[in-house]
Amino acid sequence: MATETAKHPFHLVEPSPWPIVGSIAGVLFTAGAALWMHEMPAGTWLFWIGAALIVVTMVGWWSDVLRESREGYHTPVVSQGLRLGMALFITSEVLFFAAFFWAFFWGALVPPNAPPQPISWPPEGVEPVPTWEIPFLNTLILLTSGATVTWAHHAIRHGDNRTGFKALVLTVVLGLIFTFFQGYEYYQAIVHEGFDLTDGIFGSAFYMATGFHGLHVQIGTVFLIVCAYRAWKNDFTPEQHVGLEAAAWYWHFVDVVWLFLFTFVYWWGGSLEFTVNPVS
Repeated sequence: MATETAKHPFHLVEPSPWPIVGSIAGVLFTAGAALWMHEMPAGTWLFWIGAALIVVTMVGWWSDVLRESREGYHTPVVSQGLRLGMALFITSEVLFFAAFFWAFFWGALVPPNAPPQPISWPPEGVEPVPTWEIPFLNTLILLTSGATVTWAHHAIRHGDNRTGFKALVLTVVLGLIFTFFQGYEYYQAIVHEGFDLTDGIFGSAFYMATGFHGLHVQIGTVFLIVCAYRAWKNDFTPEQHVGLEAAAWYWHFVDVVWLFLFTFVYWWGGSLEFTVNPVS
């Protein structure tokens, strides 16, 4: 006779529409962005349709994962696999940011020596963002948020969802404050100082590295908002809180990347000065 008793600890997921929907969304998003950059009218529509489908895929897929967790499918073996997946994802993010640091260090340490015009670091007329003003303040904010998310994780591990919720809300508030100050920093640099993405390797590497970090802060903030909601609903237990662990790991990764950005891009890179003359 057939039996429904599980013979292994793994979770064989049911057929899902999200992989194919997410693939279509990715194609539309990428193609739309390329066409938009070439000033083709259809590109704008494809880009936003793809972006909307990506959001729908994320919400739908992760909702299914949360439902599977509540239904008991996340056994210790499955939870370990989810942790490994998150660790590998963060590893890929480390390599992503390594490319921007590589470009920044290459421009600062091995500048091109045969341009048609002399080049300088920072570019002539550009005033780097003051290290010990907003960047330093944001460093303190992110370090504090790392402490509060650790506090939340500690509370959840001891079955205290109420305290975990409060600590997560505080972490979210700190993340939003960081984003506000970074936006204000960009406004000051671009509008008042005239320092933007087009200012050579210095400008492009600076804005790509810090901008993508800011995007990761925003993504992590959304991640923590979801975790705060789940803590408020008493959805976490000391044995089952992989989602919170993943959010905490991601947030600590964001903290560490910012420390590298503050040290090498703002402090060291902003204080470095040289000029390279064209090769005759």
